[in-house]
Amino acid sequence: MKLRALIADDEPLARERMRFLLSRLDGVEVAGECRNGREVLQELKQNRPDVLFLDIQMPGMSGLELMEQIGPAQMPVTVFVTAHHHYAVQAFEVHALDYLTKPVEAERLQATLVRVRERVASQTALLTQEQMKSVLAGLERGRRRLLVHNGVSDSFVNIDEIEWIEAADYYACLHVGRKSFMLRETIKQLAKTLDPRKFVRIHRSVIVNVDQVSEIFREGQSEGAVVLKTGHRLRMSKTGLQSLLALTRH
Repeated sequence: MKLRALIADDEPLARERMRFLLSRLDGVEVAGECRNGREVLQELKQNRPDVLFLDIQMPGMSGLELMEQIGPAQMPVTVFVTAHHHYAVQAFEVHALDYLTKPVEAERLQATLVRVRERVASQTALLTQEQMKSVLAGLERGRRRLLVHNGVSDSFVNIDEIEWIEAADYYACLHVGRKSFMLRETIKQLAKTLDPRKFVRIHRSVIVNVDQVSEIFREGQSEGAVVLKTGHRLRMSKTGLQSLLALTRH
């Protein structure tokens, strides 16, 4: 059975990678590509792919909003694709194999397609709309670890053990004791998803675990610094100082 796949992602490189990976697999045909939810709507009105690889976060209309608008009964088998690795961590734990994390790996995609074929053959959706919402909500609430890719191996990092996080272009460097891990996620993305009661962005390039702070220094009216329990000293902006003090007052 030949699967007809539709790729929906606002990132050209992500679409190109998915198209390349699918082209190397037997029995799969890329039926089209979409850059946003509006284009997906138009494509589904004209064609009926077997499987939709749908980016969770797209401008204008998210993947979940698209599912709500179309309705689960009218959706093809849907596999979410996300750049946020914390979704993947919890997905592995609940065996939700219908999530792919960027950059998509060939082996992971192949495993997902096995499940897709089974669902297409039985003419059932991979997940209903309500199930998908429930799983997503559970993933966000239950975030406890980060999955860090390191060449051919992956490492799980317990969030509570992270002392501080440093921006490194499109990556974030997680400092855990004497070890450091490079996570393919920007510091801006991490700041939005980490527990704000525990992690504070004290500088545009630094997030700190409040439990690891031993001293706070004010250096003039615009800057300051914090000293961690390890003795490490980190720069802090005026906004960062205000955020940290506001949190410690509660």
